[in-house]
Amino acid sequence: MHKINGIKTVGIVGGGQLARMMIPAIKQLGLNVAILDPSPDCPCHSISDHHIIAGFGDPDGFEELAKLSDVLTYEFEHIDVGLLAKLEKQGHKIFPSVRSLAIIQDKLTQKQELESAGIAVPKFRAVKDLTEVVDFPCMLKSRRGGYDGKGNFLVRNKADLKPAMAKLRGDLYIEEFVDFDKEISVIATRGQNGECVIYPIAENVHKDSILDTTMVPASISTQIAEKAIDTARHVMECFKGIGTFCVELFVNEKSGEVLVNEVAPRVHNSGHYTIEACRTSQFENHVRAILGVALGSTEMLVPCAAMKNIIGDQVHADFASMLETKNLNVHIYGKTKAAVGRKMGHITITGTMDEVKEKLDRIDLKAVNLKHEN
Repeated sequence: MHKINGIKTVGIVGGGQLARMMIPAIKQLGLNVAILDPSPDCPCHSISDHHIIAGFGDPDGFEELAKLSDVLTYEFEHIDVGLLAKLEKQGHKIFPSVRSLAIIQDKLTQKQELESAGIAVPKFRAVKDLTEVVDFPCMLKSRRGGYDGKGNFLVRNKADLKPAMAKLRGDLYIEEFVDFDKEISVIATRGQNGECVIYPIAENVHKDSILDTTMVPASISTQIAEKAIDTARHVMECFKGIGTFCVELFVNEKSGEVLVNEVAPRVHNSGHYTIEACRTSQFENHVRAILGVALGSTEMLVPCAAMKNIIGDQVHADFASMLETKNLNVHIYGKTKAAVGRKMGHITITGTMDEVKEKLDRIDLKAVNLKHEN
């Protein structure tokens, strides 16, 4: 019976695309995988050893996953932390820790924890009702459950408050509207022994509040890069993070300001480029961390990489034609239903910066083809 540090089976809460990209790293080491996901045809169903079909708030499902697994992790943060806490008290290993998840999944307590640790964040405060929102413009945010722009609303003036309330749910807080030049992210992995490795900084472009494109390395000054890396290391120490985290940052080159927008205690969309571009992907290093073994090198094997998301019905694009392009890789997640704003896959391009930008410019997913030059 093959085991690593006494671990034979890794349990994952969630069977979506992040888990799907994590599983090959687990299998590469000869281990088994158990997933919990309510969808019988989720992206991980066909590649898992065990699939527990249960909701993310189902106590019996969590208990069954824990019994099958020697270590537990998760692919997204919007799960019942109380169920994980119960398993942790029973002695089950869970990484990242339940404490860090509990703090991070509430964006207000996340910001409070970061600020208490001396990490720069936008100005923020809790609000009980909309009469307390008096400084415009500002970002009104849901404390829990938001992702891909859901749970956020730019309030430009008092008239925006009513549509904001129609869109947002639950407890809210406000943040200052940050005048930033660029959005960047730093993927970091921290091991159980405190070892921390940092991936090359990614520059991100969003459309309709959903990540559209990631370019690596980011086009930023050395000063900003150093601040971003220092901030990421500080964040990992703040949460005693074990596994792969993503630190999303706002950058202002003129002022030299680097502010933490959000922290994700998991592998991240902006780190998908690491599969083709780095010696050890974010997924493999996450697996290494939760197994308690040495972390791999984050060195880039190519000068530049870009990742472009495939959104909604773009999944019907002509990828056969795209694959004629050198150094282009297509990943389709195997989701059965396409929906507006839903991430269905991604494309990675590697090469020199000029080569990558030129190929990226020729991708036209809406035209279901890659525009080739005459």
